[in-house]
Amino acid sequence: SVILLYTIIMYCSSPLHKQAALRYEIFICLQFQWLIVPHRPQCEFEAIIMFKLFNDKQILNESHGTSEILMSPKYPKDKFVYKKLFSLFGQRFLGNGLVTARDHEKWYKQRRIMDPAFSSTYLRGLTGTFNERAEKLMDKLADVADSKKEANMLHLVNCVTLDVITKVAFGVDLDLLKHSSPFPKAIETCLKGMVSYLRDRFFQFNPKNRGYINEVREACRLLRTTGAQWISERKTAMQNGDEVPKDILTQIIKAAKDSMTEEDEEFMLDNFVTFFIAGQETTANQLAFAIMELGRHPDILEKAKKEVDDVIGMKHEISYDDLGKLVYLSQVLKETLRMYPTAPGTSRHIAEDMVIDGIHIPGGFVALVINTIFSNDPLKFDPDRFHPDAPKPYYCYYPFSLGPRACLGKNFAQMEAKVVMAKLLQRFDFTLVPEQTFDILDAGTLRPKSGVLCTLGHRDYKNKGS
Repeated sequence: SVILLYTIIMYCSSPLHKQAALRYEIFICLQFQWLIVPHRPQCEFEAIIMFKLFNDKQILNESHGTSEILMSPKYPKDKFVYKKLFSLFGQRFLGNGLVTARDHEKWYKQRRIMDPAFSSTYLRGLTGTFNERAEKLMDKLADVADSKKEANMLHLVNCVTLDVITKVAFGVDLDLLKHSSPFPKAIETCLKGMVSYLRDRFFQFNPKNRGYINEVREACRLLRTTGAQWISERKTAMQNGDEVPKDILTQIIKAAKDSMTEEDEEFMLDNFVTFFIAGQETTANQLAFAIMELGRHPDILEKAKKEVDDVIGMKHEISYDDLGKLVYLSQVLKETLRMYPTAPGTSRHIAEDMVIDGIHIPGGFVALVINTIFSNDPLKFDPDRFHPDAPKPYYCYYPFSLGPRACLGKNFAQMEAKVVMAKLLQRFDFTLVPEQTFDILDAGTLRPKSGVLCTLGHRDYKNKGS
């Protein structure tokens, strides 16, 4: 209670009182009694480390704790959180996949198998798929613009990102902008169930929740059985010498087929459930938040449009080299993740004693490293924080984590986000619907509560030079 009171006092007295920087810390203190440790590197950014130190209160300033904890493989992920993600209410969920594996050797074996599917060479070849799926979204938005209806941008970009990951990972064409599917609902149910399962230890014992718990179990089962079916079908096709797509699934099976054990196959299924959810959810939320902030900042929007006009012109096919030239759009996407990290943080178990800011901390504690970043005027959306000449936020900006456990799909996600945003800025003018809320919904990942409602109009991009 003392820690919670301290956090609330900080929250109320902070100049960031508009439910921004400390909103997640209050929740964490309520649930786990974490302690706040500001990290103040020599740049305008700041990171947060929080420690669970029994019932003692320590406020620490530290400049190297983040890098030491995240960059070293000797600090495993916290078992309280990541072990619980093995299953939801008794139904296997993420298992021991890349996100949840705590043993470094087991994790490294999986990562080595997955790496070829996310190499820079292979990612270059995915640009065509990103363009194809983004074009389907542009067609849908054109219909919305012609009809003068409002567009729920979060829903639409969710459809595109799920289309991309199923196409790229499994070779399956869902075409969610035209056809219904049980998968979006299943993903949403799993994420909401995950929140209830992690944050309320008594949730599953309440008889009123039995129906919902069964829905969560069924959603997990649907994702895993579907993934197992697709994997089995692809393996059979490869064994029969059939022509198969050169997608992520084929890459992974080829890389691992000579050394796969039954345990490895289960791990592979764990990872595809992970990709199925993370590959769709994180990029969609980033895109929706970016659209929301651009709509709130017309000057930044116009600057981003000008860059797209200069680099892309009227081309429909955006090349890999084009993406590297969209420097300001990259800054917009990075600033979006600074303000709205999809996952607020990660945690590590520290078994050995550690000295932080001159304070000796006995081993056996958990460090929670928070992605929420303080800086000068932190509530201001300012892409110039990431200008090439600006101070580099080393060890204090890590929306995809840092070190060996950094997100494998980081480059994949940012390429996809760039293609979608570039086409949107190229083709359409958009305006946020008045009086909608800009609140954040915490549903396992952070997403805009309103869905980002927009009205759209066609740009006269065809008259612009290429």
